[in-house]
This record gives sequence, C-alpha cells and structure tokens, in this order.
Amino acid sequence: MSRRSMGGRWGAAVWIGALALLAVGCGGKEPGPKPPLTSAVSKAGSDVGMDLSRCEYKGRGDRSVVEGNGPGSDRVNIRKVFAIVGTGEDARKMLICREVDTNLDGQMDVVRVFNDKGDAISEQADTDYDGQIDTWVQFARGRVSMLQRDTNGDGKPDETRYYLDGKLSRVQRDTNYDGKPDVWEIYSGGVLERMGLDLDFDGHVDRWDRDMVAVRAAEAREREEEAAAERKAAAEDGGAGGEVTDARVSARHR
Repeated sequence: MSRRSMGGRWGAAVWIGALALLAVGCGGKEPGPKPPLTSAVSKAGSDVGMDLSRCEYKGRGDRSVVEGNGPGSDRVNIRKVFAIVGTGEDARKMLICREVDTNLDGQMDVVRVFNDKGDAISEQADTDYDGQIDTWVQFARGRVSMLQRDTNGDGKPDETRYYLDGKLSRVQRDTNYDGKPDVWEIYSGGVLERMGLDLDFDGHVDRWDRDMVAVRAAEAREREEEAAAERKAAAEDGGAGGEVTDARVSARHR
C-alpha cells in the first residue's frame, strides 16, 4: 500500500491523535538525575531513518535533543528540541520544538513550535504522509486560533478556519483554487449561521444562504426572552391585574 493511499484512509484520525502525543511529550527520559546541557543528539533518529527533521537543530551547538517513544509505539517516534540558554551554572534548557512520526514510517509528519514561555504558537502537519505539509495551525493562549488546510496538494492553503475562545467562528474556502476565497461560513457558538457564495469568483459575495435551523432556534430564544421579560414586568405589578397580564403574555407566545 502506498503512503498516499494509506494517508487517505488513516491520515485525519492519526493526525488528531498526534495532538495528544505532542501534549503528552516524549516517552524517553534523559539519563541521570541531572543530564548535562550539551548539544549531543541521540543516535536513535539515525537508527530509524528520521532524517527529515522539521525542527532546526542539526549543526547547532546551542541545541539539545531528546528522543523517545510515544504511547503505544515500540520505536522512537518523538523528538524534542531544546534551546540552551545561558552559560555555565546558569545554563538551562527551553523546549522550542517537538515533532512526531505518527504513522511510524521513519519520517516526522507533525511539528509544533513553542515560545520562550513554553506555550505552543504554531504547528505543521503532513496528514496524508506524502512528504509535503498540508495543514498549518496557529495557537493563541493555548487554544487553536486558526487552522489552514491544503486540500488539492498544491502546497498552498485553500481552506482557513478561524476560532474564537476555542469555538469555530468562521471558515473561508477557495473552491476553484485561484488563491481567493469564494465561500464564507459564519458560525455562532460553533453552529453554522449563514454561508456566503461568490458565484462568479470576482471576490464578492453574490448570495447569502442562512441555516434555517439556526435561525429558528435564534428566533425561539428571542421569543422566550421577550416572554420572560413581560412575565417579570407583570409579576412586579402584583395582584390580580398582574396575573391577567401574565396569562395574556403566555397566550400570545404559545
């Protein structure tokens, strides 16, 4: 089975699992209670042929590398790259890059980059295992803020997803691959609210299609909120008059 056909069947599921691998970290441990801060790279990577590293460390004296096994893997498939900051007794290591071989074919297909606070800032992934990056992720405050995908294999993103507080807020798609979006999706609370279509590909929305289920739900919420406000006002009036008003409000919103 070719790598591309295998990726077509398993790529998406394995890539999602890679996020968990990156969060868990490297299964191997550095030798000794206080490993020296050196730039020596373990030979495990060369043993399994992981020579297509996407983290920058080769030939750098200010980098330290640790490799190990991820959960369920019997071979080295995770590499963590640290920057060595400071000198002498003040030297310390800071994680700057982590990469994972999710399908255990000897090539790293997911790489995540961290800032100097240890927070993830970006990620790239080869989800169909053809050797070419097809997914790009940006993080903000520990959550995905933007995700881009290349769906036609030309090396350029043609779908962009934006997230707000961890929920999908809008999507842009380039369906004719001319480098410009022609489909726009707007979400509210992670639920599709409306979709804009550029039918003649001139860069402008020609038609907005609304999700009627979402529209009806929003209208129902508005009606209930209005009814609740009127019931509250009627209750504040007190007495029989308030009860009559409340009954009329209920009847009007049935």
